[in-house]
Amino acid sequence: MGQGRRHYKLCKALYEMLCAVCVPEHTVGADQFVYFDAAAPRRCLAPDAFVTLRVPDHDFDSYLVWEEGTPDVAFEVLSPSDTPERWTFEEKLRRYHALGVRELVTFHVDAPEGERLRIWDRLEQDFVEREVTGDTSPCVTLGLTLLIGPVDKYPTGLRLARDAEGRDLVLTTDEQRLAAEAARERAEIAQNSAEERVRELEAKLAAARPKRKP
Repeated sequence: MGQGRRHYKLCKALYEMLCAVCVPEHTVGADQFVYFDAAAPRRCLAPDAFVTLRVPDHDFDSYLVWEEGTPDVAFEVLSPSDTPERWTFEEKLRRYHALGVRELVTFHVDAPEGERLRIWDRLEQDFVEREVTGDTSPCVTLGLTLLIGPVDKYPTGLRLARDAEGRDLVLTTDEQRLAAEAARERAEIAQNSAEERVRELEAKLAAARPKRKP
């Protein structure tokens, strides 16, 4: 099925953030079929993003769990207003339970504030929904913080942060580029200011030197 532009951009940003913190030590996948039952090869899922820990990142087309290993955490970006779903959400939950992920994170773009982030944890072979307060929660598997914030031109997207307060955001590729450009500009300004300051001091020093008598 096709996907809307908003859904694509939000998923792309999530993939870039996961790559920024997981690659190359861990495998990151996005919008690829994950087959989890070798006896029923049509049983699959297509997470918007997923991470398999301790498996070095590598290229693959379809992801076969019995060859690649079970993903540890999966992410679903739900935007039914612009992107139709292949399966109902209840069917997806059953498949993720069968897949064996330790953590499932869903972000519903169009849900009311406080209801956009939902998370399921695998506890003693059961799949249990976690209580989430205020659209923020730890990503236990990755040791990060999940929160809602602006992504690209969109006011709400799923963000990752390295700290519990959500200040140290993991940046997308575009954000990394803009941050690097800003750092270069600051360095150039600092360099120009330093050079100007040196010239000013040299001028003052020259003016303060005693004049030689002819």
